Amino acid sequence: MPGMSIHSYDLEPAQRDGYLSWLHERYLPALLKRPGIEWAAHYLAEKRSPPARLTNTGDRSVPGGGDYILLVGAATAHVFSPPRPGETLAPVADNEAGMLALRVNESVSIMVEESQVSGPEAAKHASGPCIQLGRFNASPEDENELLAWYARWRLPCMEKLPGCVRTRKLAGVVGWAKHAVLYEFTSLDMRDKYFPTHEKPYPELEAWTDKLVRRLLHAPRSPQIAQRIWPP
Repeated sequence: MPGMSIHSYDLEPAQRDGYLSWLHERYLPALLKRPGIEWAAHYLAEKRSPPARLTNTGDRSVPGGGDYILLVGAATAHVFSPPRPGETLAPVADNEAGMLALRVNESVSIMVEESQVSGPEAAKHASGPCIQLGRFNASPEDENELLAWYARWRLPCMEKLPGCVRTRKLAGVVGWAKHAVLYEFTSLDMRDKYFPTHEKPYPELEAWTDKLVRRLLHAPRSPQIAQRIWPP
């Protein structure tokens, strides 16, 4: 079962250029050479507020960073496991600890891929140039309905949506969020044109969506829309 690490964080303006140069030119190319790591993509988030109907957690212990989103895919979630007590992992790149410490308000999730569907554009893109990432929790009494909603409605919709590359439903292993969904699109314009209104022809199912998503509790700033800055 594929694994994914999700890092959502901010950067101080004075540190941004040096950090991004190091991350894109040294750290990520070296990371991709590690056993089990299959792909990586780095995104800059759009300055948008989450939809008013959604609820974001007010828990101050949950980090609220989100200007940048780093996704790393692996063969399994165990690829991201820390070493055994007394062991250390060799750094991926020079000054790794110092550069990673520049991330501010960082939240980290390690997840497994519960399900994946390909959209009409999947054959043309290894990773989506634009993403929408939601990270959230559901109450125990809502989880069976959430499972049905993704399996019977939302994921089948994404298989046909113009501009959709793929959609991944994720389940949490490490981190605050038990659930996540990653939508990938060919561009921000295509996401904005088709995704917000894709349920309009189906009012009963649109009502199902509205009823369910209002009961979820999202991470700070979730869902986020972002455009890929690495690889170009």
